[in-house]
Amino acid sequence: MAEPTSVNSQITDSITQANTKVLGDAPAVATDNFLEATSQALNNAAHNATTAQNSANETAQAATTQGVETLESIDTASSGVATRKILKDTN
Repeated sequence: MAEPTSVNSQITDSITQANTKVLGDAPAVATDNFLEATSQALNNAAHNATTAQNSANETAQAATTQGVETLESIDTASSGVATRKILKDTN
């Protein structure tokens, strides 16, 4: 118990107990804050990885589409030239 002062001893004891509780809870609160921040950081990392993978898949799909389109246009062009030669020979 605190030394006698001009403040009521019950008030002094109450404040002392409240301060002791805050000091006792501090490690648990600090640990909880740390775990919460770590969890948020890991969630952000997972989200960023998913977003990057989706972007890479879109780029790969676009490149594949462009490649197929190029191959088809080459085939169409060569078929057109061959058809024109055939039609010229028959006229």
